[in-house]
Amino acid sequence: MSQRFEVDALLFDLDGTLVDSIGDLALAANAMLDELGRPARSLDQIRRFVGKGIPKLVERCLADATLSDADFAAAVAVFKRHYADTNGRVSKAYPGVPETLAALRAQGLPMACVTNKATAFTEPLLQMTGLAPYFDVVVSGDTLEVKKPHPGMLLHACQRLGVDITRTLMVGDSANDAESARAAGCPVLLMTWGYTEGVPVDTIECDGLLSSANALLQRIAPRAP
Repeated sequence: MSQRFEVDALLFDLDGTLVDSIGDLALAANAMLDELGRPARSLDQIRRFVGKGIPKLVERCLADATLSDADFAAAVAVFKRHYADTNGRVSKAYPGVPETLAALRAQGLPMACVTNKATAFTEPLLQMTGLAPYFDVVVSGDTLEVKKPHPGMLLHACQRLGVDITRTLMVGDSANDAESARAAGCPVLLMTWGYTEGVPVDTIECDGLLSSANALLQRIAPRAP
């Protein structure tokens, strides 16, 4: 039987865990590349580029170009301008995610969204997908000076929730989430459908894989009355 976790709170990654946002990111990335006179990238390529925030996504999209620091900064600004327009255009919560979050909320479990996506894009996406009401805390990629896989974002979320990191479960989709959870000191489960930067999810060291959103409910031990 799969291990069940006694937890006081849950932390969730966003892109590739709760929301399928690759379509919006691809639209923005290729609009940026077109504006810069660079060849388009495929959806599969962009899927492998996602995971460590917008600057890293832009860097990977432009890996075959030689850019000065100023040119790179300008490219990031171009991407952000396009993404402000495409964010939420085709993104949708994965099947079962709203219902699972509602069930966890009904159990009285506080929850935080911890994502490397910048605040300007995180909060609108949570609103447009209908997931915002489930989260007591949102920690975005520009909330702190560090991003996942650094443990700081998870520790900050737990501090704001008022819970012990060791009594918290991280739910993500990539090595970024697994490594940050290990470094922070909490268990981590990974969805099998997300964005793993090209690394097979079943090769990532974690405490288990979830093939559906509602499977998470079976991994949470009942809370004491």
